[in-house]
Amino acid sequence: MTSGSGGIMIILSSPSGAGKTTLTKKIQQKYQDFKISVSHTTRKPRSNEVEGVDYFFINNEEFRKKIVNGEFYEHAKIFDNYYGTSRSSVNTLLKNNNILFDIDWQGTQQLSNFKELNLIKIYLVPPNKEELRSRLIQRNQDKDDVILKRLKAYDDDIIHWSDYDYVIVNDNLEHCFSQIEKIILSAKN
Repeated sequence: MTSGSGGIMIILSSPSGAGKTTLTKKIQQKYQDFKISVSHTTRKPRSNEVEGVDYFFINNEEFRKKIVNGEFYEHAKIFDNYYGTSRSSVNTLLKNNNILFDIDWQGTQQLSNFKELNLIKIYLVPPNKEELRSRLIQRNQDKDDVILKRLKAYDDDIIHWSDYDYVIVNDNLEHCFSQIEKIILSAKN
């Protein structure tokens, strides 16, 4: 499955805290021909996040202008913040690379509307909701009220698994990565 521009486009989605960002970075480290599509967001940066590497951090007004100008392939409001995938950056990356998208189900649905984008859609799920809760607490990035919001959203998020080509339970990071690698290698052949 490759796009008309020659690149493989893989979407990793999951409920918040199921491991998609960790796995996306792990794939990019091992497969140098994969680049992560860096989304725009109105969310404030976390202490470990770098502008242009993790996200492009912009304000609400700038984000709305980009929506009006049709600059996004997809955009969504998630936990009171906006996120969006830039058309120009994706098209530029696709000329010489494969692309990884670390986006939610809303973004996946919107990207899927662009038939010229041949996407491989992978949905990651935690073994259960209690494990998800434990991971959200352990990663120590969010306040308690945000963790509660993420857990409440889990039930809404999980029902979208059927929109994906593959569903993988992330009960062990290395095992999950190995399953994703098989999908990547199959797509490259």
